[in-house]
Amino acid sequence: MIAGAIAIVIAVGMIMVVLAYPNLPSLEVLTDYRPKIPLRIYSADGHLIGEFGEERRAVVNIQEVPDIMKQAILSAEDDRFYHHNGIDYVGVIRAAVTNVIGGGKRQGASTITQQVARNFFLTGEKTYTRKLYEALLSFKIENNLSKDQILELYINQIFLGQRAYGFAAAAQIYFGKPLKDISIAEAAMLAGLPKAPSAYNPIVNPKRAKLRQQYVLRRMHELGHITDAQHEAALKEPLVLRRELGDYAVHAEYVAEMARQMVVERFPEDVYTRGLKVYTTLIKAEQEAAYNSLRKGVMDYDRRHGYRGAEAYLEMKQITSDQDEALDDALHDIVDAGDLVPAIVLSADNKQLRAYRRGGEIVSLAGDSLKFAARMLDDKAPPNKRLKRGAVIRLQKDDKGQWQIAQLPEVESAFVAVDPQSGAIRALVGGFDFNRNKYNHVTQAWRQPGSSFKPFIYSASLEKGYTPGSIVADEPIVIPASQTGAQAWEPHNYDGKYEGPMKLRTALAKSKNMVSIRILQAMGTQYAQDYTSRFGFDADKHPPYLTMALGAGSVTPWQMVTGYAVFANGGFKISPYVVSEIRDEKNQVLAQAAATPAGDESIRVIDPRNAFMMDAMLRDVTIYGTAARASATLKRQDLAGKTGTTNEYVDAWFCGYQMTAAGCAWVGFDQPKKLGDKETGGVAALPIWIGYMQRALKDVPPQTPPMPDGLVAQGEGRDRNYIYAENIGQAPAPDEAAALPEPKPDLSKPPSD
Repeated sequence: MIAGAIAIVIAVGMIMVVLAYPNLPSLEVLTDYRPKIPLRIYSADGHLIGEFGEERRAVVNIQEVPDIMKQAILSAEDDRFYHHNGIDYVGVIRAAVTNVIGGGKRQGASTITQQVARNFFLTGEKTYTRKLYEALLSFKIENNLSKDQILELYINQIFLGQRAYGFAAAAQIYFGKPLKDISIAEAAMLAGLPKAPSAYNPIVNPKRAKLRQQYVLRRMHELGHITDAQHEAALKEPLVLRRELGDYAVHAEYVAEMARQMVVERFPEDVYTRGLKVYTTLIKAEQEAAYNSLRKGVMDYDRRHGYRGAEAYLEMKQITSDQDEALDDALHDIVDAGDLVPAIVLSADNKQLRAYRRGGEIVSLAGDSLKFAARMLDDKAPPNKRLKRGAVIRLQKDDKGQWQIAQLPEVESAFVAVDPQSGAIRALVGGFDFNRNKYNHVTQAWRQPGSSFKPFIYSASLEKGYTPGSIVADEPIVIPASQTGAQAWEPHNYDGKYEGPMKLRTALAKSKNMVSIRILQAMGTQYAQDYTSRFGFDADKHPPYLTMALGAGSVTPWQMVTGYAVFANGGFKISPYVVSEIRDEKNQVLAQAAATPAGDESIRVIDPRNAFMMDAMLRDVTIYGTAARASATLKRQDLAGKTGTTNEYVDAWFCGYQMTAAGCAWVGFDQPKKLGDKETGGVAALPIWIGYMQRALKDVPPQTPPMPDGLVAQGEGRDRNYIYAENIGQAPAPDEAAALPEPKPDLSKPPSD
């Protein structure tokens, strides 16, 4: 009777197999494997700066997978993979025995082939029908693909947490390194993820992940894949995990987002799944220099203006020890901001502060390390800012690798650098931290440029007959109400001092407002408005009023660096671009930048003689003028540029160049307010520019442009003047205009420097 029942069950099973097998899905999805590959953005020298897509995946051939990774996977998931035909009967029996002995379901016996079948064709429901189809599909896969092909599919397709699909992507996401470079300990950690990517995620659940890793290492040892010594070393190896998904080899998040928007606009179909590759113009070393210099400049500014206190407070009543898991849980939702890492104060007084960092590190600070935050350790500190148990603070390592108290800055900044010959953007940092503020200040922030706009006014004056040696009066100007149509206008120099008649080049070096206003009066505001538009500025954002001489219009850093590039390249207006080419999944070029390089006379916007004279005057600024710190620090005489500080110290600028690189730095608040007394362009913005140029000009020999035909040099050094050849013998241009220009001046808070 029992034998008959068994026969019936077998017969029914065979009928189901016969009926089901022909209806199994085609294996074309496996044999013609086309995984979803994210959109990837690269620097010009091939470094990944960003990727976009639901699935973070990097496809590798089985030959590219290191043996230690294969061994770890097989040890964890299917050690008899190369010996079964899709279903591991030995494993099934072993799991059944273990489960019976253990008194319940504790161990499964799913093979890698079954997991491939499940991942590509089936749902996650746990029914006998689904199990049958899984087994049949496994047989079919084994009959049509080699073992290495099946393992390759598994390695590339399996989900491993953190949006990572495949072990190559996981190695990069968890450890920041290619699959070929992982250690035994790292391979074991990754191999433990498929069983439960969330439960064994080393970032979310480090303790459970460690236990799973230890199990995989034990299995590798038992199976003979690693020696006793390797096993012991792997157990002791500390794992350094990457915690931020946006942590790439290059800090270029703003450029990655710019590139993403360009690609989506041009190729909207399947943009995040077809594997498009975008190559930008960024140079890794220069981008990192710009990023680090901007952050240092902002943090230096922030420290000059004092500590503001605790970022937030956490309830600590339920925290039972300094290693309580609840501390890690509390820090989980507080993201790092680059090297500004969050920590929770465990105890604090005037002599010592102890804080807990994510991962269990206890940081103790005393002495000089507490000076910056000293006033918030005092009993008289505001209760909502005082550093006490439960306070959330930021820590940052100093140049010696020692932890210091820091804080998230409120001020913002931007920096952009361009190759003035080609227009290729070499570095771009749109703000202090992309994760906190995605607003790209390089392209989107319209701010008053202050005195950094003066070179364009001076260039216009050269077209009207002025020369670097022209004498102009640095004396007070009062425009009466009868002429303004409103109230009297009494502009002043930044420092409140007036030096009388002086050469034009001296006035620019010292940023004399009165001289700028007088030459604008002389040439006419309408002419100046039209002329400055040659450099790429929007005429409607620079009304033809006398305040234009003080930089009262609106510009973006992108526009400013475009304008200064004209002086750097001898008079050509290049069109900056950040994407050089876009390639498809087969590495075929879909689009390329079509830049017009400097030297093409079709893009010349100012006379080469004008550009040469402006270069000479702007170099004076960096040698003995308001930006003398540039030449002193970089120890070279071929730098040119101009500082800018707007009224009430609201915006700080420095824009400048060397013949091979032009850059512009800006510092200010998103909601415009005073930066602080003495926070000029030379103090707040110039150091950012210098930090970038130290790297960009590292191997570049000093060079200055040759004097073009049609100019005659007179005098030496600071007294050197240049005369247009056709003007020799003629009277010099007047130092003042006889009448005021129209329309009347705009008196709405003109910049002061």
